[in-house]
Amino acid sequence: MSPFLILLIILCGLFLFGVVLYNRLVALRETRRNAFADIEVQLRLRYDLVPNLVETVKGYATHEKELLEKVTQARSTAMRAGETNERIHAENHLGAALMQLMAVAENYPDLKASANFQQLQAELSDIENKIAASRRFFNNATNEYNTAIEQFPAILIARTMAFGKEPFFELSVEEKQAMAEPPKVSFGG
Repeated sequence: MSPFLILLIILCGLFLFGVVLYNRLVALRETRRNAFADIEVQLRLRYDLVPNLVETVKGYATHEKELLEKVTQARSTAMRAGETNERIHAENHLGAALMQLMAVAENYPDLKASANFQQLQAELSDIENKIAASRRFFNNATNEYNTAIEQFPAILIARTMAFGKEPFFELSVEEKQAMAEPPKVSFGG
């Protein structure tokens, strides 16, 4: 076999190997995008629920105007957010504002007893659980993608083809603080 033919076989092998690596990186990037699309479905449900929740709380908690405006503004900002990083940041603020709203609702016994509020609270809790599950899947896809673009030899293709490291959808500082506080339990009285 001639040296030229051997070199050609080696180059073809390297090219095919590069194509396989590139396709794997594209597949991982698309899996991550799809995972974020799943989150967006749940976020849309939350967006639709927020106005009803705010109106219900407004009827009972007239002294909480500033908080209600904060929730409404956070919802509006999240709905307008563009790229994934901006969206993650805005969603964290909305989540924190909703947690504050639910905490304030504890101060209004009539509100807590309202069937409408209880239904909205249950729906929000369900949506938040689905967002958390979707977030875990998204973060797993992000981890797999980020790991793949940093491993050798894929890093060579990732750098030349502009595959960059992507952020996780992590809890905001406010959400972490709210979760760190133990729940308050009251048995009547």
